[in-house]
Amino acid sequence: MAIRIIRKEGDPVLRETAKPVKEITKNIHKLLDDMAETMYDAEGVGLAAPQVGISKRVIVMDCGDGLIEMINPEVVSTEGEQIGPEGCLSIPGVTAEVKRAKRVVAKGLNRHGEEITVEGEDLLARCILHEIDHLNGILFTDYVNPMDLIKNQK
Repeated sequence: MAIRIIRKEGDPVLRETAKPVKEITKNIHKLLDDMAETMYDAEGVGLAAPQVGISKRVIVMDCGDGLIEMINPEVVSTEGEQIGPEGCLSIPGVTAEVKRAKRVVAKGLNRHGEEITVEGEDLLARCILHEIDHLNGILFTDYVNPMDLIKNQK
């Protein structure tokens, strides 16, 4: 495993639509392992492959209940609404209040190519939507007025 460099806002890969994974290979396993290690090292709760410069539909998340890996994730359904703080490892030191669904169901593949369904509420719902947005070239800041961004001094 290796810690990868997290791409920052302005890097064109963050605005691309990531390509579906056609075959789960050793390289995809290494990508998943490296992404998890990178996410934990950066003290994040989610990371998408474009954030480490790989335009593939791969995400990892851990909102406190263990690592979730998803390949080719898709949102199946959403319900409700929540507004809460959001940040991003690719936009360090910036947060904003973002409106998201309160509950999300997503499906995708695990590292073994088996279909999985992930259901999440609150933070996990927010994380699923945030990471899938990355796969579509969308950043959380796209949802807010630039005047509402909070820049945290570190």
